[in-house]
Amino acid sequence: MKEKKTAPSLQQKKHHSRWTRDDTELTLLGLPAAIWYMLFSFLPMFGLIIAFKNYRITPGKGFFYSLFKSEWVGFDNFMFFFKSNTFTQLLRNTLLYNLVFIVLGMTIAVTLAILIKEIYNKFASKAYQTMMFFPHFLSWVVVSYFVFAFLNPDKGLMNSILGIFGIEKIRWYTEPQYWPFILVIMQLWKTVGYSMVVYLASITGIDRTLYEAAMLDGASKWQQAKYITIPCIKPIIIMMFILNVGKIFYSDFGLFYQLTQGVPNSLAGVASTFDTYIYNALQSNVAIGKTAAASMFQSICCCITILTANFIVSKIDSDSAII
Repeated sequence: MKEKKTAPSLQQKKHHSRWTRDDTELTLLGLPAAIWYMLFSFLPMFGLIIAFKNYRITPGKGFFYSLFKSEWVGFDNFMFFFKSNTFTQLLRNTLLYNLVFIVLGMTIAVTLAILIKEIYNKFASKAYQTMMFFPHFLSWVVVSYFVFAFLNPDKGLMNSILGIFGIEKIRWYTEPQYWPFILVIMQLWKTVGYSMVVYLASITGIDRTLYEAAMLDGASKWQQAKYITIPCIKPIIIMMFILNVGKIFYSDFGLFYQLTQGVPNSLAGVASTFDTYIYNALQSNVAIGKTAAASMFQSICCCITILTANFIVSKIDSDSAII
């Protein structure tokens, strides 16, 4: 006879609802992160109302007094940003660069992870990982000095090499046609190593018996990667893709500003993005409400894109969705 399932007793319910020592430890462990997010992520969101105001500082008064007393202008600050002469250019540069970074970054990182996994010499494997991961820790300020040493119009290494072959020197910082390639190469050089390590960590967690069975069946390395490695790391690939899509309206400020030596006018058409525009606007006489509107536009668009990407993924493969 089947045993009847009895409902949990009142004493058991009380036991489960009681605050335990584990709850206290976990709460204390998570408290610093919660405070950090409250102070630096949620509390500053109050300042979003600046985007809807013509903010003016009241002499002798504090920030909050000036903020509340400033005139409401509705969506005028947003319209100023949308109607600016550079909006289309900024949108094009930001989206196209990020699309290239996402596609090439994921493809190269996954490929490198699969290749390094096949290296049997542990010392060589660790050496390659370290060399590729090292650029991630370098600041763009430091990298910009190295790039300038290569591209210096007078004594740069590139122009010195060109001079050996009798080719005329190139004024790199006034020739915009070269910079889309330079920016893409430098971004991949700096970021691919980190992504590669993430994918490699996922690959090392795959059950080795799958590869052993595939080798017994005569599967080649390409077939093992196609039918075992890539399907097994598909969830982490999709998660990284969704997270990267969520930043598609943002750009790496250091890459575009530091590497180009402050985005000179000669390179503005190929190196200006939303982030460089906002920074330059803050350095000029543009009202802070207009720069706040541009930044808020970025945040809203990124929120929409990450939710849209997650929704599409959830419809195709619900197990791979983040939310």
